[in-house]
Formats: sequence, structure tokens, C-alpha cells
Amino acid sequence: MGNAARRGGVVVSCPSTVPGGRRDAGDKSVSLFHRGKFKKVADTKVAWGMGTLGEEKDTNGEVLWVWCYPSTTATLRNLLLRKCCLTDESKLLHPFVFGQYRRTWFYITTIEVPDSSVLIKVTHFSIVLTAKDFNPEKYAAFTRILCRMYLKHGSPVKMMESYIAVLTKGICQSEENGSFLSKDFDARKAYLAGSIKDIVSQFGMETVILHTALMLKKRIVVYHPKIEAVQEFTRTLPALVWHRQDWTILHSYVHLNADELEALQMCPGYIAGFVDLEVSNRSDLYDVFVNLADSEITIAPLAKEAMTMGKLHKEIGQLIVQSAEDPEKSDSQVIQDISLKTREIFTNLEPFSEVSGDGKKLVLNFEALKQRRFPPATENFLYHLAAAEQMLKI
Repeated sequence: MGNAARRGGVVVSCPSTVPGGRRDAGDKSVSLFHRGKFKKVADTKVAWGMGTLGEEKDTNGEVLWVWCYPSTTATLRNLLLRKCCLTDESKLLHPFVFGQYRRTWFYITTIEVPDSSVLIKVTHFSIVLTAKDFNPEKYAAFTRILCRMYLKHGSPVKMMESYIAVLTKGICQSEENGSFLSKDFDARKAYLAGSIKDIVSQFGMETVILHTALMLKKRIVVYHPKIEAVQEFTRTLPALVWHRQDWTILHSYVHLNADELEALQMCPGYIAGFVDLEVSNRSDLYDVFVNLADSEITIAPLAKEAMTMGKLHKEIGQLIVQSAEDPEKSDSQVIQDISLKTREIFTNLEPFSEVSGDGKKLVLNFEALKQRRFPPATENFLYHLAAAEQMLKI
């Protein structure tokens, strides 16, 4: 995990275990959680900069938070418990989920404990890795290895050894549990893992609404009752504006929680995924609302002026659809086609740009843009694009 892992942490579940592998259910270094109720907290600290937290469900149905390296805030702890399906009343098991909170990514793998495991009184457990980079495939692969180790040994010691090996050498090897090589997981592969073609297949020409919203750095909220569908869809959207290669705008798993929403609304533009349909009534959270379950895209009233569609958008939409429907083209080729069109749009904006008074950046000459006499919708789009790129004169 390289430098990103040094800045991040690892959250691991263990059955009432203190460092060194000694089991002691009454030890005060153990955090215990019942379903929906926080019972007791005391964090274990170590000298090196990594984090370990733990969540598990025992045979009584209680969810226990049992290991933490180093101490974490109550806010982050509560957030991770919300994301962990062990506390979900619906009892649905989500094998892997990921998301972002205040620039920290979390990756959670949850498994059911088989009868053959040494974890006799544990029915399920979650392992969470936190990091500063977006790479679900990388962290899913690593957490699966850690899960297998925990199932076999029932102790976090072996897991921590593997974590340190990856932290320092970028690799951990085990004949029984599999090998992990950090450099096998390039960031660009993570960016290209979703399918633009699937999005276009579902929304057709309306995909241009998503493209326009992303170009203008608007707020997009996506709803579907299944978190897996939300995450697969939302992770793909930033590829529509490939020239930025910015996945920090992605918040793929958000709850209607005051702290989470406050953090989200601090972002100027974002893609946020929800599984609660109540979010459709929160028009303060979005400029564009995507009901993925019903294949519907809605533009919020206050965003309609900036999102006015015209001839240019029709051209972009047709290009996206034609490229995506070409069976000979891969998703990466479709992304390349869209990127070339995006570059063309910025090229059209260049003649109306000039160096700012301080000589540090290009700014839009709005009078020059108006004199060009573009169709109103095109002029409006170019103006708002310049605003999104911080090219307006202050």
C-alpha cells in the first residue's frame, strides 16, 4: 500500500482479544457494541502509525467493537458501524463495501464464520482498511487474505504481520491464504474498472445530463436500494470527465446522518450514493438526482438554468451513445472518445480566454464570448463551464 497505507489504517475484528493474542473478555481495552447500542469504549494504542478497529457479531446477536489501533474518534467509529452490515436490522450480508468520509477511504469486508473455524462464538466479522487512495480491488483482495488468516488463527497477530509486510515491502505471501502484491493494483485500473457502456445502455441520451453535471462540477445523488448497485454505478461516473481523473468527488456510500451530510455539503461538487429513498426529498443535497432503480434522472429546479440543454449537448449525447453501442469498442475506448470531445469543448473556450491581471491563470472574456453569438444554450454552458474551472473574473 506504500505511502497511502502509511497515512491510513487497518480495522480488524477479533474476539475480545488484546495485543499479543491473549483472550480476555473483560479487558478494558476491548470496545463492545450491542446492536444499535454503544456499551463501552477504550482504545488500545501502539507506538507505530496504523489503526486497528474491530467489529464482530457473536452467537447472541450482539455486535462487538473489539480492537483498535490506534485510538479513533467517536465520530469515525460510529460511521464505520453504520457502514458495517453487522448492525443492519435487515440482516443482509454485504461482502464488500467502500466509501469516503472527509478525504479518508474505508474498505469493509464482512464474512460469515463457518462451523469449522476456531472462532467458536463468533457468527460474522468485518475487516476494514482505511487509506488515502481509491482502489477497491486492491483493498478487497488484501482484506480477503486477512479474513482467511483470522478464520484460521482466531487472532489478529498474523494479520498484523501481513499488514506490516505490505506496509514496508508492498507484499505478503502465504501458501495457505494467498499472496498480495501492492504494485499489481494500479490506480488507473481502478478508475477503469466500471462500465460506461452499461450506464449508456441504461440511460441512453440522458447520459449527457450526467456528463454535463460532472463537467460543471454539480452535485449528483444516486439512489438504489442495493448498495452494490449504487457503488458499481457511482464509481464509474468520474470517468465521464476523464481529463480530471478525480475520484475524490466520489462518496459512494452515504447515510442520511447529520455529520455525514455536513461533510458532504462542504464539497463544491460530488457524486453521492444512497440506499435510502428518503434522499429524493432532500433537494438541498443535489442538482441532479438519479433513481437508479427506476432508470430516471431528474434535474433540480435551481440547477435547470445552468443545465439547459442545446445543440452542443445533443452532439455530445449522440457521440456518447454511438461510441458505447459500438460492439467493437471497449469501455476504455468509449472513455477516450468522450475525452476527445471534452478536449474539443475546452478548445472552443480558448479563444475567449485571456491572462488574468496577475498573470497567474486564464480567465474568461465574457464580452468576447457574447460577440461570438453562439446559440443561447451553448453560450450558457460555456459560461458555467468557465465558472466551474474558476475562470471567471473576480
